[in-house]
Amino acid sequence: MTKRAYNFNAGPAALPLEVLQKAQEELVEYQGIGMSIMEISHRSSQYEQLNAETQSLLKELFAIPDGYKVLFMQGGASTQFAAIPMNFLKAGQVGGYVHTGSWADKALKEAKLFGETKIVASSEADKFTRIPDVSQLALDPGTAYLHITSNETIEGAQYQQYPDTGSVPLIGDMSSDILCRPVDVSKFAMIYAGAQKNLGPSGVTVVILREDMLQDTPKNIPTMLRYETHVKNNSLYNTPPVYSVYMVNLVLKWIRDNGGLTAMEKRNREKTSLIYKAIDQSGGFYRGVVDPGSRSIMNITFRLKDDELEKQFIKESEQHGFVGLKGHRSVGGLRASTYNAVPYEACKALAEFMVDFQKRNG
Repeated sequence: MTKRAYNFNAGPAALPLEVLQKAQEELVEYQGIGMSIMEISHRSSQYEQLNAETQSLLKELFAIPDGYKVLFMQGGASTQFAAIPMNFLKAGQVGGYVHTGSWADKALKEAKLFGETKIVASSEADKFTRIPDVSQLALDPGTAYLHITSNETIEGAQYQQYPDTGSVPLIGDMSSDILCRPVDVSKFAMIYAGAQKNLGPSGVTVVILREDMLQDTPKNIPTMLRYETHVKNNSLYNTPPVYSVYMVNLVLKWIRDNGGLTAMEKRNREKTSLIYKAIDQSGGFYRGVVDPGSRSIMNITFRLKDDELEKQFIKESEQHGFVGLKGHRSVGGLRASTYNAVPYEACKALAEFMVDFQKRNG
């Protein structure tokens, strides 16, 4: 094998090498059945077993309590932005949203199409460089749910603690930081995540839904957008994204075999500290975008003194085998996405490159 790139893409993102090698091994024939997992019927016993095992693995790793369903859906987090208010925002109620950046904004805009919404906390005045204080939120009695984006992939801000919403259901978009650390799932009525960051390839969206959320949901929602449809059919109502679920299965086993979420968090903090140290000790040559108290351990955003130097940084980094360090087009700058599968060695190499780049251009 030729040398693998240092992959810091924001999504689709790095997958564990061991997972890719296992998938390669089983690509043509899956577990002795004479065909690929991509060729089998989703009604077959083999796929039903894979579906159930993947649900069970996620429940085990994420310590999901009883009373929750694990669903495998399609359409990415963007479809969930609409499905959530369609299912849970009833007439006379308000959908509560914490506005922390680009993805929170997208979720909010979709909800406005279906009912009344309210921004209950925002960091927009600070250009989304921090997570607002949500420790003392005062939610109206008519709040249908509170929606948060646990990690803003574009801006690079991440919740350090989650709000206590009392009787108001808490819904979390965890697309870019699910399984990077342990989470008390019981705080949430629903968690959802597009797979293409920490779970596997794009094509499947994981939904973790508390069963009581299905009470009295509207019956005039299109079939595929009703959570009840997928719960009743165990995510097998229509043809699922079989290969993506298979890959999620392999990734979950990789996390389990590498110490689970406690080990993942330790490793993630060690990795990102290398890069944050290069930023903080640069004497201002590099500037971290996010307030230190809200920094993400998944998406590190930083700037240089001007656009030209940032372009030079990107060009030279690519020559050294680094991929995906250009910031999102909506905000510019630089970004290193350090998801679970990004190895420590890649982060160490980036930190060393940053120090060397500063020496040559400082």
